[in-house]
Amino acid sequence: MPETTEAAGPPEGARTSTTGATIELENLTKRYPSSREPAVDSVNMEIKAGELVVFVGPSGCGKSTTLKMINRLIEPTSGRIRINAEDVTDMDPVKLRRKIGYAIQASGLFPHMTVAQNIALVPKMVGWSKSRIRARVEEMLDLVGLDPAEFQGRYPRQLSGGQQQRVGVARALAADPPVLLMDEPFGAVDPITRDHLQDELIRLQRELHKTIVFVTHDFDEAIKLGDRIAVLREHSHIAQFDTPEAILTNPADDFVSGFVGAGAALKRLNLTRVRDVEITDWPTVTVDDPLQEIFNKLRSSGTNEILLLDRRGRPYKWLRRGDLMRARGSLARAGTLVHDTVTRDATLRDALEAVLIDNTGRVAVTGRRGEFTGVVDMETLMNSVHELLEADRLEAMEHQHELEEARAQQTHFEQEGVGGGEAKA
Repeated sequence: MPETTEAAGPPEGARTSTTGATIELENLTKRYPSSREPAVDSVNMEIKAGELVVFVGPSGCGKSTTLKMINRLIEPTSGRIRINAEDVTDMDPVKLRRKIGYAIQASGLFPHMTVAQNIALVPKMVGWSKSRIRARVEEMLDLVGLDPAEFQGRYPRQLSGGQQQRVGVARALAADPPVLLMDEPFGAVDPITRDHLQDELIRLQRELHKTIVFVTHDFDEAIKLGDRIAVLREHSHIAQFDTPEAILTNPADDFVSGFVGAGAALKRLNLTRVRDVEITDWPTVTVDDPLQEIFNKLRSSGTNEILLLDRRGRPYKWLRRGDLMRARGSLARAGTLVHDTVTRDATLRDALEAVLIDNTGRVAVTGRRGEFTGVVDMETLMNSVHELLEADRLEAMEHQHELEEARAQQTHFEQEGVGGGEAKA
């Protein structure tokens, strides 16, 4: 894995093209002197380049310890770590960490530094020029959906929790590392913000193709994000390492089944994205439109509701005809606030929850910076649920048929064996 240098990087202002790297863990073990049992015991795993792998398991099973050994924030007791086939177990850990992005639950931003200074930290350490760093800061803020002009001069205390996490991810990716480690990065934000941050990570991964190792205790989050999921027991022993669909439909044992829990068919809604179903248009107006114009558009739209957008084109309120009649020249108190939106990278489960929260029969779909792009309605979502349930029913019938055939075949062999014995006698 070559060291990052100014000469090795892309031209200033150009989008970097570094993609993911393979990660191999060989007999990776961590023992603490104060404990008889190892915290992590002989983990063997290969993670493909460009893959998002999620570690999930009970508290104290060693998943965060395993993650931190990859960038050697925790030094392994024994075993090897290879990144792109290069053994980094004995590399200078500081140099290693400059090549691995790291995002944690509390964002880890330095409070005395501006957003721009936080993002610029690693590029500055590895010797990038000021102009290239400045361009990269703007690029990364845009990538995580934050307006550079608005946010780069702010301090962390001036950001919401979700904005801090976005900046944390931008900083982790700033020097274009092939590997990104994420230790429960969305665990400290509210559920709606968490959903949006997950969607943002999915979108980023589709664009960047990094190798991401993500730790969570939330199995639903693991299903939503992971290309593959490693379900870990105590000491980071791997109970199952497979795709989300394979784990949902064929858990390896009772321990894994406990993580899957009830409602596996509904959990499979986390495997389908909003972009995979029909997104329809919807009549919209803006807060700057005259009230009479809004009323006329609603009347001619053929719908009983119209979506009011703010000055940035983001969903703001659902307006009915009665709301406009009561508005008396002002929209300040008219209509119902849009409580939640989804992006094209949201799951159908996210969309279904948002529809139920907003109680309008539909949910607004938004772009990178929250701009309105269309709606998904309840009928579309329920059709998808029914298709999944029907697929599960057919799969269960097929599985039952295979079991019956296997039992019949076994009975046949047993009977033939008995008959053959009698004939010989």
